[in-house]
Amino acid sequence: MNKFFLLPSLAGLLAIGNAQAQQFRLNPFPQTYVTQQDSIDLPHSYRLQSSLPDDTPARTLLRTLLPGTDDAASFTILVGTRDDKALRPWRKHIPERADGYYLEISPEGIVIAGADERGAYYGVQTLSQLLTLPRLPQAEVTDYPDVPFRGVVEGFYGTPWSHEARLSQLDFYGRNKMNVYLYGPKDDPYHSTPHWREPYPAEEAARLRELVERARQNDVIFYWAAHPGQDIRWNDEDRNHLLHKFESMYELGVRGFAVFFDDISGEGTRAERQAELLNWLDDRFVKAKGDVAPLIVCPTEYNKAWSNPEGGYLTTLGRKLHEGIRIMWTGNGVVANIDQATLDFINPLIRRKAYVWWNFPVSDYVQNRLLLGPVYGNGLDIADGMAGFVSNPMEHAEASKIALASVADYTWNMSAYDSQASWQAAIRSLMPVHFRELAVFAAHSSDLGKNNHGFRREESVDVEPSVKALLAAWNEEGRIDGKAFEKVRRECGRIIAASDILYASHENPALIAEIRPW
Repeated sequence: MNKFFLLPSLAGLLAIGNAQAQQFRLNPFPQTYVTQQDSIDLPHSYRLQSSLPDDTPARTLLRTLLPGTDDAASFTILVGTRDDKALRPWRKHIPERADGYYLEISPEGIVIAGADERGAYYGVQTLSQLLTLPRLPQAEVTDYPDVPFRGVVEGFYGTPWSHEARLSQLDFYGRNKMNVYLYGPKDDPYHSTPHWREPYPAEEAARLRELVERARQNDVIFYWAAHPGQDIRWNDEDRNHLLHKFESMYELGVRGFAVFFDDISGEGTRAERQAELLNWLDDRFVKAKGDVAPLIVCPTEYNKAWSNPEGGYLTTLGRKLHEGIRIMWTGNGVVANIDQATLDFINPLIRRKAYVWWNFPVSDYVQNRLLLGPVYGNGLDIADGMAGFVSNPMEHAEASKIALASVADYTWNMSAYDSQASWQAAIRSLMPVHFRELAVFAAHSSDLGKNNHGFRREESVDVEPSVKALLAAWNEEGRIDGKAFEKVRRECGRIIAASDILYASHENPALIAEIRPW
């Protein structure tokens, strides 16, 4: 059930006042968001009631947003999970879904009741977005994600993200309620050949430890992926090498692990051997530790075009892999949208729900392009057929956030997903001052052009009919279509003006640095 109400009329939230409120949109879009006509000023101090540990992400974020706690204050903020006795009156409102929460804002106080600790954190994140409004709306939010695991796989070829970019990404995932980050950059030699057997050098290990801690602060599961298949030997020595590497990553704080067998050839592609290794790791490491997330594997046959169902690779994994091990899938091709037919093909073969690896907005095969357009094309009724959905981004980390914000929106509430509204909200969040200029730039920086995967995106949508009309008139009759010409001329002027303003902007230096060559 998806509801969005402004009661008793549009006055509810918009009456708060100005253009800021009119442009406001929660991301990801909640399952149910009901606002009343009234709003409140947040008191200067509040009394906090919470049984959550002090260092949980929910408590930490709340302190950052609202530092003014006072045990004598009359305004109360109550935050916790369904097991808290103080939340008993609101327990019936808490969704019976992992990561779900109930948020209530009234003149007496704020209630944030999570189905679990991550749900409580997401309730605080929703409050953090509402706090950007001039006044807090009296509201009730009942919310939960459609897809249980949502996030990003850093799995592209080319220049890996910088440490600073990864830290920024993890904060971004927390704000947008994404709970998974898979670390698997192809050009990290300690993730893949030749050094996957070796522990990271001290300096790099310290950076990874910092990333893991930042992920914890944002309630993101940090997955470290090994990519050993190109030179793995199916013997006890290499099996123990991988176990020891997992142990060294565990010591750095990692609590999620994956093994990638993609893009390899030779002995490492054998399904029986892969299954034996993964089951052994599942028993000896994942289950033995007790605090490690489910193991994930990217298979060698990871898309329909490159698979051979008659050969038995996928059915072998489906039959032999432990039930809890997740299997990744990119769709009908390496780069493809996901629909019901996609899942109907793969899920019976692997005997579990596919863990989707969506190769967008990754651009390692079209490096001369920026992919800044809307996220669309995936089915809006397929949440129940997926174990997870992660996006493979561009090497341009900040620019990738345009698409990633919409991936977060899509995987949270599919039936209410609006690609255009989500795209506009993502652009506004990255550059609130110069969002109009960024929108113009992004609208003309969306398509991949001709490429080996045959995957295209719409670009320059508003002006494309006029361009076609202009060319058709000239090619067919040798004349200028004045109306079409004028629209194209105006749009070219907007492009020039937007580019000049962005080029001089200091609003988001990381983003401007990435898009400057374009």
